[in-house]
Amino acid sequence: QVQLIESGGGLVQAGGSLRLSCAASGRALSAFYMGWFRQAPGKEREFVGVISRGGGSTSAADSVKGRFTISRDNTKNTMYLQMNSAKPEDTAVYYCAAVTSCSGVGCYDVKTYESWGQGTQVTVSS
Repeated sequence: QVQLIESGGGLVQAGGSLRLSCAASGRALSAFYMGWFRQAPGKEREFVGVISRGGGSTSAADSVKGRFTISRDNTKNTMYLQMNSAKPEDTAVYYCAAVTSCSGVGCYDVKTYESWGQGTQVTVSS
């Protein structure tokens, strides 16, 4: 099991930028595919993006493609989500999650992931 802690959330104006971090402990981050998810009030948790173990492959939801970038630094046991051109509809609690392996659409599914952080709130004002 790996423990995950998100940080970097806060209030940002529409069009602004924010960088979220997800720090891992207990096991090496390099053993896991890592995902970002978000959950807005009254809505289900939804996929934002995923990054492969080595960071060479990423995939993002259409709603954030071209605006959000996922990266990782396995030497620091940390994953990042760079949010640019933020929109009010990006307002949500953002969660990072880890899974030892996933493929295809399975990487987009909440149920696939084995470990979760506690979440960090992102609020985008209009």
